[in-house]
Amino acid sequence: MRFNNGFRRSFVAMAAIGGMATLSACGGGTSKPAVDGKVTDITVVTGKNPWSDGIKSHLAEYKKLTGVTVKLETYGNEQLNDQYKVKLNASASDFDVMAFQVQDVMREFSRNGWLTDMTKYVGSAGDWNWNDFQKSARDSVTLDKVIYGVPLMTERHVMYYRKDLLKAAGIAVPKTLDELKAAAAKLHNPAKKMTGIAMRGQRVPAVTQFSSFLYSFGGDFQKNDTATIDTPEAIAAYNFYGNLLRESGPPGSTNMGWIEASALFAQGKAAFYLDADSQAYTFLDPKSSAVVDKVAYAPFPAGPAGAHPYSIVPWTAGINKFSEKKDAAWAFIKWATSDKQFVSLMANDTVPSPRNSSWANKTATDGFPAGLVANVKATATTAVGHDRPQLEQVARSREIVGGPIVTAIQGGDVKAAVKVAQLGFQDLLKQDSAK
Repeated sequence: MRFNNGFRRSFVAMAAIGGMATLSACGGGTSKPAVDGKVTDITVVTGKNPWSDGIKSHLAEYKKLTGVTVKLETYGNEQLNDQYKVKLNASASDFDVMAFQVQDVMREFSRNGWLTDMTKYVGSAGDWNWNDFQKSARDSVTLDKVIYGVPLMTERHVMYYRKDLLKAAGIAVPKTLDELKAAAAKLHNPAKKMTGIAMRGQRVPAVTQFSSFLYSFGGDFQKNDTATIDTPEAIAAYNFYGNLLRESGPPGSTNMGWIEASALFAQGKAAFYLDADSQAYTFLDPKSSAVVDKVAYAPFPAGPAGAHPYSIVPWTAGINKFSEKKDAAWAFIKWATSDKQFVSLMANDTVPSPRNSSWANKTATDGFPAGLVANVKATATTAVGHDRPQLEQVARSREIVGGPIVTAIQGGDVKAAVKVAQLGFQDLLKQDSAK
């Protein structure tokens, strides 16, 4: 079955690290890309991910169209960033297109002057149609009104649930966080080794999943360089997330990342599981899941401020600032991110497209469960393009803002924990802005 193979192959890589009537409706890919005749080759550097795996088989097609040979260099994620830093520090021009992880390195790379400003390229691309990209995806690759890359794939928050348990208990699929809390409490039955809900509770891993709760309560981690995790909305989100896991979650939640929490759901020991849609393969593989025929998917439930789950771009394609073939690099990116190419990649490798039109195309979406497709469509205009604080020192920031999550799960003084975290995060933002 192609779905199991293609979906799993593509999304394993993401987890380890996120209708058109005619193809011409969203442009790009139906006509010959415009390439300077003097350019005979370009080099594309990327990490190993579903997009890089999928685009390989299309490079011969690109050469036939343009006469340009695309040299594809693929590295592991840590090795990739090390390579970038060494080469870009030396102003190396021996590669042209550079795929990078937006939330981890874009701020550092742009500050160092390593990324080409692609705003004019994107703005003059005509029927390639930048506005067809999901708003959250466009926001993800934009910093201070400058566009630094084109999204290559997406990943968003989704609610996994046991449809058999909800049906037996007469519970409707939750549409709000309050309904989710009530449903999880009703299905929570430790005596029968059934937990109402499983989610990340470990300090750092929990931050990205907490983010959707934060946004849906009307908060955010920061406003520009000002920390905002001490607002009433943020404190309410911390308390809700902590209470939900403390009251209806499994023992030891504060030691759980996605691996531990998803394992509970896969083993049939949790009624609900909220996390990234990239993990769907886990629950659809009979070798690793006891809920293959029982799992279903629904959009992230609405909070007091509505439903605002994260929808992030794990990988984006930028242009090396020192490349001497920038126009040729853009011609390739434009071709590779046309709707025609994304439909093909989704259909054959199940790469989750950042384009709205791709998700409306039956050829592209046949390999995805209907519930996941519906979730993408439902959150296309309400999702938020980041799932963590936005600064260079993102790893340290997650340590700080994750502290109150643990306190809330443990039933401690959330306001006191938030006060400490607010001061620490604000100091970090100050350091970051001084660079």
